[in-house]
Amino acid sequence: MDEVEDATARALGRAWLDETPWTLLTRLTELDGRLGGHPGERRAATLVADTLQRAGVRDVTEQSFEMNRWDRHGADLAVTVPDRGVERSFEAVALPYSPAVETDAPLVDVGHATPAELDRADVAGAVVVADTATPAGFDRPYHRDEKAARAAAAGAEGFVFVNHVPGQLPPTGSLGFGAEAPLPGLGVSKETGAWLREYADEGGRARVRIDAETEPGTSHNVVGTLGPDDPDGDGEVVVLAHFDAHDVGEGALDNGCGVATLAGIVAILADLPLQRRVRVAAVGSEELGLLGSRALADRLVPTAVHAVVNVDGAGRYRDLNALTHGSDALAELVERVVGEVGHPVDTETRPHPYSDHWPFLQAGVPALQLHSDDPNADGPWDRGWTHTRADTRDKTDRRNLRTHAMLGALLVRAVAATDLPRVETAGLRERLEATGAAEGMRVSGIWPDEWD
Repeated sequence: MDEVEDATARALGRAWLDETPWTLLTRLTELDGRLGGHPGERRAATLVADTLQRAGVRDVTEQSFEMNRWDRHGADLAVTVPDRGVERSFEAVALPYSPAVETDAPLVDVGHATPAELDRADVAGAVVVADTATPAGFDRPYHRDEKAARAAAAGAEGFVFVNHVPGQLPPTGSLGFGAEAPLPGLGVSKETGAWLREYADEGGRARVRIDAETEPGTSHNVVGTLGPDDPDGDGEVVVLAHFDAHDVGEGALDNGCGVATLAGIVAILADLPLQRRVRVAAVGSEELGLLGSRALADRLVPTAVHAVVNVDGAGRYRDLNALTHGSDALAELVERVVGEVGHPVDTETRPHPYSDHWPFLQAGVPALQLHSDDPNADGPWDRGWTHTRADTRDKTDRRNLRTHAMLGALLVRAVAATDLPRVETAGLRERLEATGAAEGMRVSGIWPDEWD
C-alpha cells in the first residue's frame, strides 16, 4: 500500500467512527426553524461554521448577502357549500412568498394543474385545488412553481397545494425564486384535499386569509477552503450543501442530512492530498429560490470554478444517487470511482435547475449532485416526508451519513484530480428542451433570458 492509499484508508476508517455529522444534524434539528433570513437560519450558520472549522477547513468565514425575507404570521381556510349549509374550517399553511390576502371565491379542482386541466376548468377568479404529485405521463418533475404560475396566468385568485402523501401533513414550498409570488398559496393535507375536491364539485366556496409579508432581509453563507492554497490556474472545486429549511418541521432530511454529510466529507478530505483547491460552502436560503448559491456563484466568478459538487439529498436513505446534469465526463468518473470500491450508486444524467448546482451549471460549470431516494417513494420525484412537519430526525440513520460522506469524499477527490470539459450552453439547452424542463422553467420565470 503506497502513502496515498494508506492515508485514504486511515481517513475512511476514522470516518466510520466520526460522530460529527450526527452531532451537527442533531444541533440543526433542535433549532426553532431555519427559514432563510430568520434567526434560526443565522444560528444554523454559526453551528455549521464551527463544525467545518473543527473538521479542518481553513479560513472559515460567514458571508452575508441581501435577500427578500418572507414572514409567516398566520393563515386560515374555510369552505362553505351554500346548497347544503356546509361551513367548515381546515388546517392550512401559507406557502413562502405568498402575498397577504383575504378573499372569498369559488373552489375549483384542477387535478395536477396541467395546462390541459387548467384549460378545461373555469379558474378565473377562483381558488384552485392542485395535487403535489407529478401526473402520470410526465417524464419530468412538474414543479410547484410551474403549477402556481400557470394557475395565476389563467386568472386564479388563489392556489391550494394538496399533499399526495397521507398522514394529515400540509406541505410547504416557496411559490417564487426570491420575490413575492403572483398569487396567494396554501398547503393542505391529502385528507383535507379529498374534502375540498368533493366540495368543489358541489359548488363550494373558499374563504382564504393569509397574513404574511415580504421585506428586505439578510441571509448567510459559510465558506472555507481545503487543499492547495493556490489553484494554479486549474480552477477550484466547489463542494456545497444548503443548511436552511422550511419552518414547518425540523428539516432533517431536507437538508440537514445533506449538510451533515458535507461535514463528514470535508473531515475526510482534510486528511488527504488534493490536486486542486476545494472551496467548501454551506449556503443559506436555498428553499427560497437558490439565493445563497446564487450569491456564492456571483462572488466566485463561475469561469474560475472547475466543477461543483452539490450535496442536496445525500445522507437520507441507503443508496446514493449521482446526478451529473448533462456531463458525460462526470458520469464516467462516478462509475469509475464507485466501481473501484464496489459500492452501487445510481447515476442519472438528466439536468434540472431546482437545486444549488444551477447557478454554476448555468455558467458552464460541470455539476455533480449527490442525492438519495426513498425506496418506498411513489415515483422518482416523490418528496415523501420533506417539506412537511414529518421531516424530523427520527427518519434519519447515522450509518447513511457515514457511508455517503465516505463515498462523497472519494468522488470530490476524483473530481479535483480529473480534467473535465465545460458544459456547453447549446448542449445543456438541448437537453433541457428534450426533457421538457425548459417549458416549465420558462413558465416559472427561471429560464435564462440570454438563452433566447
